[in-house]
Amino acid sequence: MNELWTLVVVLFVLGFIGSLLSGMLGIGGAIIKFPLLLYIPPLFGLVAFSAHQVSGIIAVEVFFSSFIGLWAYRKDCYFNKELILYMGGAVLVGSFLGSYGSSFLNEPSINTVYGILALLATILMFIPKKENELTLAERTFPRVLGSVLAFIVGIGSGIVGAGGGFLLVPIMLTILKIPTRVTIVSSLAITFISSIGGSVGKIITGQIEYGPVLVLILASIFAVPLGAKLGKAMPTKALRVLLALLIAATAIKIWIDLLF
Repeated sequence: MNELWTLVVVLFVLGFIGSLLSGMLGIGGAIIKFPLLLYIPPLFGLVAFSAHQVSGIIAVEVFFSSFIGLWAYRKDCYFNKELILYMGGAVLVGSFLGSYGSSFLNEPSINTVYGILALLATILMFIPKKENELTLAERTFPRVLGSVLAFIVGIGSGIVGAGGGFLLVPIMLTILKIPTRVTIVSSLAITFISSIGGSVGKIITGQIEYGPVLVLILASIFAVPLGAKLGKAMPTKALRVLLALLIAATAIKIWIDLLF
């Protein structure tokens, strides 16, 4: 019983930290929570989660946390329906294929995919994001390129249980040249759609641990709104650098484990 409560407390704290950073920085929490769930519980004498279990837990949790964020912006006029339709449809297919296919991958393969995504996320975080605010009539984007990139992101994020927001946002800003406000709001809808495909694939293949999922969802309900409020009052650039260093350190740890 003591071990059970220790697990609940540890999961809640990890989920709270991940969701707090997610709310502060406006990115998906999966990129943060994956290494936390993979490496921290054993430090408290708890049984380690496998990469399959971690990706399954995160997939369902991201579904609920992204829905919370999407609901908060449901009346926002910056939703680009065409953008959501094209990129959302592509990322849905990709995330389902990735999450379903992950059941055939071994642990090192899933960790390798995370290591690649973490490296890409770290690089993209340091790319300058030029403001590109346009009028409603001027909001266009390259449909084919956007769909292809969303599909690729969907496959990778589906494997590790992420919604892909940590890659979609910088891609939309720097490559597709989507206006900042449109990117932030529309990416919530695209990430939510991605999480549907990821969750379904993980559920079908039996990669879900429902107890830990409930604890993380509870933590995100409290942490995401709080993180959003704190983020408005803190130097975001410094936080992004800190987060990038954290993700980079995790990627290095994973690559060392894989190679040596």
